[in-house]
Amino acid sequence: MEPLIPLTGRVSGQKLATLLGTWRQSGSRHGAVDLAAAVELLVLDGRLPLGTKLPAERELADALEVSRTLIGASLDKLRADGLVASRRGAGSWIASPGGQGREPFLASGEDLIDLAQACPPAIPGLVPAVDAARRALVDHLGANGYHVRGLEILRERIARRYTERGLPTNADQVMITNGAHHAFVQVLRMLVGPGDRVLVEQPTYPNALEAIGAAHAIPVPVSLDPATGWDVVGIEAALRQSAPRLAYFVVDFQNPTGLRLDTEGRERLAAALSRARTPAIIDETLVELDLEGDPVDGPLPLGAYAGDLGITIGSASKSHWAGLRLGWIRASEDVIGRLVAARFAVDLGSPVFEQLVLAELLDDGGAALAHRREEALALRDALTGALNWYCPEWTFTVPRGGLSLWCRLPEPMSTRLAVAAASHGVQVAPGSRFGVHGGLERWLRLPYALPADRLFEAVRRLGTAAASVTAGPVTAAPAAVQVT
Repeated sequence: MEPLIPLTGRVSGQKLATLLGTWRQSGSRHGAVDLAAAVELLVLDGRLPLGTKLPAERELADALEVSRTLIGASLDKLRADGLVASRRGAGSWIASPGGQGREPFLASGEDLIDLAQACPPAIPGLVPAVDAARRALVDHLGANGYHVRGLEILRERIARRYTERGLPTNADQVMITNGAHHAFVQVLRMLVGPGDRVLVEQPTYPNALEAIGAAHAIPVPVSLDPATGWDVVGIEAALRQSAPRLAYFVVDFQNPTGLRLDTEGRERLAAALSRARTPAIIDETLVELDLEGDPVDGPLPLGAYAGDLGITIGSASKSHWAGLRLGWIRASEDVIGRLVAARFAVDLGSPVFEQLVLAELLDDGGAALAHRREEALALRDALTGALNWYCPEWTFTVPRGGLSLWCRLPEPMSTRLAVAAASHGVQVAPGSRFGVHGGLERWLRLPYALPADRLFEAVRRLGTAAASVTAGPVTAAPAAVQVT
């Protein structure tokens, strides 16, 4: 069967030369082998997503200042290894690296330490909020309990928080949902149909990719560099070349990298979306977990620059408690009206009592959130300390917020490490789960949502598991791992 022509954008010869950096091994006379290995590493790191069209041989030879013979030999090796596919008249592009993207064996048992989920326990003050909500519930018992938009008191308090952060909002611009993922799916269903393209970061939140696939849409990845952040030029090119129907961004403590887009980047990104007239879902699930201060003092929300093209989603799962199962959508009144009309096909609203509880939590002056940030900061430092002690060869950038570290491993072994870790009582999500088409085998996400002693023990076990990992294919049977 002939390979399909890819849908992802093209990388220029100069851009690929920049990504490759110093690719030739010192003293090596096997230039073609060195170049093929360097390209393979970019694929495994997710910096060359599946489907990326490669430059012509002459263009790449000129950019790297090598012969076309060397480029041709490198491509021959990559084709033989299944990393590159070609077709006469269509050129060459990145193909699926064999064996990547499989999920690890699912560990279980009382001693299991789950590092696949980045969800902290309930925030302090939850029980008093429940007591207050119980009393307030009396006023709602005479009604039918269906509130498709959500309770007005909760919508008002969420709108107030957006306004405090620099995005003026009223209650009619907010709809309550059953979590941020539910919010994402609602918007996706309304704006995207089968075959439509959705621009996403690479790496990105796995459940968003699952939802895009379930909608029979096509994710278009743009590489997010853990060192330099968002490639706005690449995003602009992808918007022009792929004409996506929708874009999805996490610009505040991005999951999994922990990066935050600065003000200038937000302005440029919003301008690119405006030129392309592409609506964007802006996921702010982690925005309240700013470990260096109150989000009010941080960059303005991306929605403040994106105007009506920006559809912001949020959640109480990371900031307060996932057990509340509440999120929200902030958009123009027109978009909210369309979402309300479309919601009847899915559900009839979110639970009243939980909304009352969250409304109480949002009215405490920020004391509980301040405590949450202090707790997360201490756990972040505990995890970084454990990694420096037990896994000194792993590298990472300490994030300024969020709930996880994005660790670079000493070799491409993320999936094999996840399988080995399961046998040591630790469940982790390999880097491949965060890529559109797998890859990212040099990366591992480690959340800091568990108590410090459990984090230390988990990293100790991971260090032992890493020492047992040897080169070769994954042989354990794959199983589903829930990632949050």
